[in-house]
Amino acid sequence: MEGGFHGGTTDGSAFRQCFSLLWNNPYVLRLAFSAGIGGLLFGYDTGVISGALLYIRDDFKSVDRNTVLQETIVSMAIAGSIIGAAIGGWMNDRYGRRTAILIADFLFFIGAVVMAASPGPSLLIVGRVFVGLGVGMASMTSPLYISEASPAKIRGALVSTNGFLITGGQFLSYLINLAFTKAPGTWRWMLGVAGVPALVQFLLMLFLPESPRWLYRKGRSEEAERILRKIYSPNEIEAEIQDLKDSVEAEIKEKQSSEKISMIKLLKTKTVRRGLYAGVGLQVFQQFVGINTVMYYSPSIVQLAGFASNETALLLSLVTAGLNALGSIVSIYFIDRTGRKKLLVISLFGVMISLGLLSGVFHETTSHSPLVSTKTTQLNAYTCPDYSLARKTASWDCMKCLKASSPDCGFCASAANKLFPGECLVSNDTVKDLCLGEDRLWYTRGCPSKFGWLALIGLALYIIFFSPGMGTVPWIVNSEIYPLRYRGVCGGIAATANWVSNLVVAQSFLSLTQSIGPSWTFLLFGLISIVALMFVLICVPETKGLPIEEIEQMLENRALHLKFWEKRPDTSEKGQGA
Repeated sequence: MEGGFHGGTTDGSAFRQCFSLLWNNPYVLRLAFSAGIGGLLFGYDTGVISGALLYIRDDFKSVDRNTVLQETIVSMAIAGSIIGAAIGGWMNDRYGRRTAILIADFLFFIGAVVMAASPGPSLLIVGRVFVGLGVGMASMTSPLYISEASPAKIRGALVSTNGFLITGGQFLSYLINLAFTKAPGTWRWMLGVAGVPALVQFLLMLFLPESPRWLYRKGRSEEAERILRKIYSPNEIEAEIQDLKDSVEAEIKEKQSSEKISMIKLLKTKTVRRGLYAGVGLQVFQQFVGINTVMYYSPSIVQLAGFASNETALLLSLVTAGLNALGSIVSIYFIDRTGRKKLLVISLFGVMISLGLLSGVFHETTSHSPLVSTKTTQLNAYTCPDYSLARKTASWDCMKCLKASSPDCGFCASAANKLFPGECLVSNDTVKDLCLGEDRLWYTRGCPSKFGWLALIGLALYIIFFSPGMGTVPWIVNSEIYPLRYRGVCGGIAATANWVSNLVVAQSFLSLTQSIGPSWTFLLFGLISIVALMFVLICVPETKGLPIEEIEQMLENRALHLKFWEKRPDTSEKGQGA
């Protein structure tokens, strides 16, 4: 689930102060990293299903060639996350941040146990929903808890640890997947291990306090002050207590005096409406340029590129997870130096090139796959029925073999060279073992190709360009672009748009690759990225270094930047209307 909560930007001094907490105030670091395990869970679940799915398909024949069922197993966690995030907002306000994290851990742990013990795909899907509920609650609660329990001057850096732990969790999941490839029960261990960090966080949070801000809002000021005295130094504490008191009182007063915010009022307010165009648009395009097809299905994509082994697919996919983690660090360095908009433009240019490369590679892979051999071998008894009954067998190649469906068939590559003609055989465990027993490769997802390594380069380039720009900037823009009073509700609308778009992409990717082929699927994402680039150039303002008031004035004065090659006029200058 690329694109969870990302904190504000920070500079190097804030990170140095963060590390100094190890000896100056380890209590604050303990609070931040205990809550940050929620980000690790978020990232782990995103990455682990991509590898586990390879072995779930092997274990459950009902899942093996049913792309809709595979997509459902992946996307039900996203559906659960949407519900979990919605419930989490209410639960945070009603019962507190700490309680919400504890409930999220409980749901995640139950989901992990249910998945690991699932006798079939139905119960596995139930477990995915439970995990999704936990992920959705944790994804919004963990950064909120860290933010409210951190000293102001290093708050951004500490909240950023949640983002690091999300990408770190994805990387960890691939390592865990590789560790269990030879273990009995493979995917059960992969999914079940997720319960361990959830249990660890649950135990840690039992001994940690509630958010001091929430306690103040609930009238428990003495408890809040006790916690603040542990967080701040003696020379800062009194000022911080007064600031918190003033902030909470102003918030309560605003809530009491303000009229109810409705969707109609949001859309009628010019600055909010224009902010929503930019913020929601960025969140939707973040998903529709295909990032979570890579994060949820990268081992499957590697197999489509011609790498038959599950272990090889997982090992090569580890590269994408590592590059994604690296990209989140690169973003923090460049975001305030380069600017939000320029980073988005560079990111989308790179994404377009990468998707074009992937589309070209998969076109070559599918149109130049090895032919089916006519030679007689000991495996001829298992020849695919569709091939045996075909009138023109000379035109049969590996791709045509894999499309046979009565019954499903696989391709046993030549022992001399995987690119030479091979055999089209019935796809079952017996035939697979016979093929592998002759030191040959067995293909059921993609076909042998000399272009496979180019697909890996395309995937790596995609992540390198996407992660620092489209991966993080949409969240940062959404944290800056709305007027303060509407920021919570508008941020919620944008986040919901992200989750729903995520669900649409995850639930359709495998079906698209099956119906129109991987080449056209990546070309479609490439075309969407061109539209996304035009959207950024025209609709998204540069918010780098601007106070909230100037951003509001800029949105008020000019909605669209149709002549995007020209510099925007000064915010005081009147521009065109909506």
